Amino acid sequence: PTYPSLPATSWAVLGMLTLGEQLTGYDLKKWADWSIGYFYWSPSISQIYAELKKLEKAGFVTSEVISEPGERGRRVYQITEQGTHAVRNWSRDAPVDQPVLKHGLMLRMWMGHLNEPEHLKDLVREHISNLEALRDESRLHAENADREPSWAYSVMSLDWSMKYFQAEIDLANDLLSQIDKATETFSTVAQLDQLGNPVPNESGSWRRVEGYVQD
Repeated sequence: PTYPSLPATSWAVLGMLTLGEQLTGYDLKKWADWSIGYFYWSPSISQIYAELKKLEKAGFVTSEVISEPGERGRRVYQITEQGTHAVRNWSRDAPVDQPVLKHGLMLRMWMGHLNEPEHLKDLVREHISNLEALRDESRLHAENADREPSWAYSVMSLDWSMKYFQAEIDLANDLLSQIDKATETFSTVAQLDQLGNPVPNESGSWRRVEGYVQD
C-alpha cells in the first residue's frame, strides 16, 4: 500500500491537521465534535492525545509548547510533510468500506413483541427528537462554516449529515405506522407460552431461512 497501517482515528486526526492550523488536543476534540462527529467519530480527549502521541512518534506530526504572557503554555501540533503524504495517499487509495450499522432503536423494534405498541411508538418519537436536534445542529454548523473557503468540503459533509438525519427522521416517521401493521400481524400468532412469547408454527423454521431466500 501507498500508506502505512493506521487506525481510522489516526487518519481523522491527520485530516484535521491538514487544514493549515496548529491545534491543541482540545482544539481537535472540539473541531471533531462539530464536524466529523456528525458522520464518523466523536472522540474522547484521551483518544485524541493517544493518537497524537502515536503520530508524533511515527514522524507524522510535530509539537511545540507556545506561551502567551501571563498564560499557561499550550502544546500545539502540526502535520509534517511525511504525514501529509501519508494521509493524502490513504484518502486516495484506501478501499471504500461498507458502513457498519449498529442501530439500537431498531434492535428494540426487532424484539417489539416484548413491548406494548404505544411504548414502541414512544421510543421512536424520542429517537426522532434526538435526530431533529442533530439535524438542526449540523445545519447550523454548515451555515457558519462557509466563511472559510478551505472548509468547503467540511460544509459539503455537514450538509450531507443534515440530509442523512432528515432521511432517518422520515424513516422513523414511517416506522410509527408500521408498528400498527406489525402489531396486527402479530395478533394472529396462534399460540403464546406462559410468558407471552410466541410459539412458532413450525419449530426450527428460522434455520431454513437461507434456503427460502436462495429459492
